[in-house]
Amino acid sequence: MNTLKSFVLMLVMTLLLILVGQLIGGRNGMMMALIMAAVMNFVSYWFSDKIVLFMYRAKEIKETDNPELYMIVRNLTHVANLPMPRLYFINSPMPNAFATGRNPQHAAVAVTSGIMDLLDRDELTGVIAHELSHVHNRDILISSVAATLAGAIFMLARMAQFAAIFGGGSRDSNNRNNGIGLLVVAIVAPIAAMLIQMAISRSREFQADKSGAELCKKPLALASALEKLYSGIKHNPVEVNPTTAHMFIMSPFAGKSLFTLFSTHPPMEERVKRLQKMAEQMSGFNMPDIIS
Repeated sequence: MNTLKSFVLMLVMTLLLILVGQLIGGRNGMMMALIMAAVMNFVSYWFSDKIVLFMYRAKEIKETDNPELYMIVRNLTHVANLPMPRLYFINSPMPNAFATGRNPQHAAVAVTSGIMDLLDRDELTGVIAHELSHVHNRDILISSVAATLAGAIFMLARMAQFAAIFGGGSRDSNNRNNGIGLLVVAIVAPIAAMLIQMAISRSREFQADKSGAELCKKPLALASALEKLYSGIKHNPVEVNPTTAHMFIMSPFAGKSLFTLFSTHPPMEERVKRLQKMAEQMSGFNMPDIIS
């Protein structure tokens, strides 16, 4: 299913590029846009994870750098029957984490310095279990591709805006029509990018919460982590590229009312409520801890 979603995303991006190319440069612009789309689709599939990690200046860490984190990840991947992902560290006070990569064999998990300072071991275990659930559910490809394509969509909107402004002075009816079309693209494209991210992310986050809680057997620890992350992000605001917001376990714009309307994540309170309900259901069973 996620393979189909990735294909649809690439198709939509291709059509947008061709549309803008045609509006800006006619048939020649359309051909150039088609070539650009082919290159971008190739790059987004094979290198989107590297692009996102580079954007946040993530540094790969070895076991000697953080033995406790490695132990948590290794134990969880063993239980989930997943390959060991590469681990990355982002020097940022914003407490957050995300997973990326095109498949479980090429997965990476990134954590910020803020999350390492804020959470205790059980809470961090819940967060890592959530991210590994994205890997297991094969969400990470579509998440990484969406980040790359959303960035391209915003770039297209800016191109269309400038083209409309500098090409809008002509009295030729075709040029005026093109200018109107470019303005429409400039307005609609960013909204389309956000709607795509919302559609991709919200259902995935609920599922990853559920799968992650089942993996680590500690739904209340994950619920506590989400509450701490929400509060921590509000008190440590950091400028984040909105095209990658959907990749994080908690929206980097938590608590900002302007972004709530287009939030890529479900409400924190609803996520916590579902995890608490899971804990109540688990309490009737003997559920041994995975992480000792």
